[in-house]
Amino acid sequence: MDAGQTLLEPEDLLRMPDGDHFELIDGVPREKAMGAKADRIANRIGGRLDVFVEANGLGLAFGSQTGYQCFPGRPKRVRMPDASFVAKGRLPGDQAPNGYVPIAPDLAVEVLSPGEFAEELWEKLADYRSAGIRLVWVVSPTARVVQIRRADGTLAEIDEAGTLSGEDVLPGFTCTVAELFV
Repeated sequence: MDAGQTLLEPEDLLRMPDGDHFELIDGVPREKAMGAKADRIANRIGGRLDVFVEANGLGLAFGSQTGYQCFPGRPKRVRMPDASFVAKGRLPGDQAPNGYVPIAPDLAVEVLSPGEFAEELWEKLADYRSAGIRLVWVVSPTARVVQIRRADGTLAEIDEAGTLSGEDVLPGFTCTVAELFV
């Protein structure tokens, strides 16, 4: 950002023509570019989540253009996971808000894109921890693995021979890792 440039408010980002392609990092817009493969994988995961959540009345599943403004002490920070889930009873009337979601999702999914830097991912994962997200899946299209990060700090990794589980966040949800990469 250039010296003297005005920092954006989250509402400014909502009004931008392509604002749904940017995250807001302490008032500075950061483009959230995804390659076609990463977008396809995110869509496959999001679709499976949406069908499961709807069929079981568990809450709301969201896609890659939903922003979360839920980071303690950082009102000018908006993150957009590639897919996410908010459990029933956590949003007023169990309805999606008009703007950004003001609470942390229960599940956030990040699919690594070709231009994504490790530092950006670690920063995003630190934000997710600070917000108290219960379960995070980090998907690597290149390695064809999913890293599972839990709020208690434990980690697991599943390759394409394994099955992804919603654990206690989405009880009963399963999906083979291999089917994400078709």
